[in-house]
Amino acid sequence: MNNNNKFNIRMLVSVAVCSAVAFILMLLEFGLPILPSFIKFDFSDLPALICAFTFGPVAGVFVELMKNLLHLFTTTTMGVGELSNFLLGCALVVPAGIIYKHSKSRKTAFIGMLAGTICFSLVGILSNYFIVFPFYTSIMNIPMEVIVEMGRKVSPVLDNEFKLILLSVTPYNFCKGVIISLLTFILYKRLRPLMKQ
Repeated sequence: MNNNNKFNIRMLVSVAVCSAVAFILMLLEFGLPILPSFIKFDFSDLPALICAFTFGPVAGVFVELMKNLLHLFTTTTMGVGELSNFLLGCALVVPAGIIYKHSKSRKTAFIGMLAGTICFSLVGILSNYFIVFPFYTSIMNIPMEVIVEMGRKVSPVLDNEFKLILLSVTPYNFCKGVIISLLTFILYKRLRPLMKQ
C-alpha cells in the first residue's frame, strides 16, 4: 500500500471518528441564562475545526455535513436547524482551514481562526434572518412576537427581530467561535499525531 492510500485511509477514518464525536457533542447542547432560551451552546464544531487543520478544509466540511446528516434523525426543525448549523460550521472551518493549509504556523492558525470566527458571526446574521426566523414564523406558525419575547425576557433592549439578531445572536456566535478556536489551539497539537497515525 503506497503512502497516498495510507493517507486517504487515515483521513477517512479520522473524518468518520470526528463526525461521530461531533454528532454526540451536538446532542449535548445546553442553554445559557444570559441568552434567549432558543439559543443553545454546543462544542460540535471543535472536531470539524481540528479535522480541517489536520487534513484541510474539505475534511472539516465533511465532518460538518456528516454530523448534521446524523442529527436529522433527531431533528425538531424539519432540517432547517441542521442546514443553518452546517452553513455556520462551514463558515468557521473553511476560512480557518484554507489559511492554515497555505502556511502552517501558530500565526496563521490564529489568523485563520480569527477569520473563521468573523465569518461565523456574519453568516449567523444571514442564516437567522433568511432561514431560521422565517422558518419559525412561517412554517412552524410561531409569531415573531413570541420569539422576540424570549429575547425580551433576557433584556428589554431586545424588543425586535433586528436587535435580537444583532445584539444577542451575533455576540453569542462570535464568543462561540472564540471558544471553539481556543480549544482547537490547545488540543490540535496533541491530537494531530494521533489522527495522522
